Amino acid sequence: MKKIIPVVISLIFSATPILADNIDITGEVQSRCIINTDTPGRYGNPNAYTLNTTAADGGQKPNVRIDVSLANAYFAQISYPTSFSTSPSLSDTVAWTGAVTVEQTSSSSMSGYQAASTFVAPLRQYALTVAGTTWFEITSVATYGGGQNKAFPSGSYKAIVLVECVAQ
Repeated sequence: MKKIIPVVISLIFSATPILADNIDITGEVQSRCIINTDTPGRYGNPNAYTLNTTAADGGQKPNVRIDVSLANAYFAQISYPTSFSTSPSLSDTVAWTGAVTVEQTSSSSMSGYQAASTFVAPLRQYALTVAGTTWFEITSVATYGGGQNKAFPSGSYKAIVLVECVAQ
């Protein structure tokens, strides 16, 4: 019996957990996809009921540059505007159309980006399969009056192009 007691006590203490400390492992991930605005957009007003970013209508198409240093890691998602972020009070509907196109690339290996892109209005998505730089051009047209061609009220108008790099 004297020999059993020390063995039982030893088993009890060996079953007691040893206090431990949690050790954190931290890190930071920096994007390898950088978005830059090369040319801001501007609406021209070729008639009373249209705002348009084309040069022929007095506008300027926004131009965005995306630099990717890691191939096959990101999608570019670019949406042309479908509403004004700032405008005078509008009592009627605005019809929106637009386009997103590849304007230039830093490598001929990117030449298929536009054809391989997917489009669900107003969003166009590009798989950025090659490291390098791609320039995108965005067109935006806003027509006031729901097809009735009503005049836009005077004032300042602003719409936003949404550009994102999304990790695959």
